[in-house]
Amino acid sequence: MAGKNKVTPTALSSINITFLGTASAQPSSTRNHSSLALRLGGDVWLFDCGEATQHQIQRSGVKMGRIKKIFITHTHGDHIFGLLPLMASIMNGAGGTVEGLEDERNHATDYREVSPLEIYGPLGTRAYIRSGLTYTHTILGAPYVVHELRFPIDPAVGDYTEMLSLATELAGQNIPEDNGIWPNIYQDSLVSVSAAPILHSVPCVGYVVTEKPVPGKMDPKQYVPHIKRTNTPMAVMSRLQQGETVTLSDGTVLHGPSRRPGRKIAILGDTYDPSPLAKLAANADILIHEATNAHLPGVDSDTKPEDSYETVEIRAKSRGHSTPQMAGAFANRVGACRLLLNHFSARYPGNDDVDEEARRMMGAIKALAAEEFRGEIICARDLMSIEVQLRALSD
Repeated sequence: MAGKNKVTPTALSSINITFLGTASAQPSSTRNHSSLALRLGGDVWLFDCGEATQHQIQRSGVKMGRIKKIFITHTHGDHIFGLLPLMASIMNGAGGTVEGLEDERNHATDYREVSPLEIYGPLGTRAYIRSGLTYTHTILGAPYVVHELRFPIDPAVGDYTEMLSLATELAGQNIPEDNGIWPNIYQDSLVSVSAAPILHSVPCVGYVVTEKPVPGKMDPKQYVPHIKRTNTPMAVMSRLQQGETVTLSDGTVLHGPSRRPGRKIAILGDTYDPSPLAKLAANADILIHEATNAHLPGVDSDTKPEDSYETVEIRAKSRGHSTPQMAGAFANRVGACRLLLNHFSARYPGNDDVDEEARRMMGAIKALAAEEFRGEIICARDLMSIEVQLRALSD
């Protein structure tokens, strides 16, 4: 309402991860192409957007209209082919109209006062979107902006396309690496996002979302008697909750509880070695790591008799991917609390919640990761939703 100041939240009400797709190169009947939704309070951020992501969103509890940011790890099709149709859906997009028919989306609009959909990704993300929208004659009804994370080998300027930007495309940043990482590519009063290159067959990025320190747990018994004794308005409790120090009228000094560390989520793209991200991901509450290939003798009927754990790892690395043991070793290295495995080969079914054979196979994959990591391990399946809790005070 006019005349009232908007209240800025001081902490996120919740953080939730919903897997929209957990397949690797090819989807299966039980796994869609790669995408996950991170719900931060009421906002939704997507990480990767493989084919049919919008269908998965419609099947989930994620609200399409809440999507504010999209982070692309790399431009392989199984991670980006769903981006253009999703943009058209959430931004009132449509094909161009025939000559002589009016479409308000064709009219020039000043979008400077409108919050755009923000998209982050490596070089090529902007060109892919601009080219796709241009050649499909797609008209959007809202603005977007693409920020590209530039590797040292990338040009500082240029977008791999000479096409003019569309009316709805606002000018984005080209963000250079800073000592091997991209620190704070986004931040506000509640959360920040940093990124680092991770090794794959093409330029690839891992993202780390870090919640700012949150208000500590408050015991009203420590404060209320002093506040009442001095006839201080109870509204002072909100200041104490934020960790402030308050001096009462009789000179009594009340100290609010110390802030607690916020939650940290590391979201990796495809990789055979995410070492450049290790420092950023240190002590992550959740590490999301691919586990594309596994050696499962006696469990997977497609296991080749000449294969071993070593040969499967060599083959996975040669294709830019990881095994469950490699994921577990990295989780152990960075001191993660929980390891969420995803990006599975089409051989590994995603219906282990209802099928016993699938449960046995995914249990075997989990056991391989557990050889290297003693924390909690979860094999993700499509539409699985996980709440990210604050750590206990004793942690």
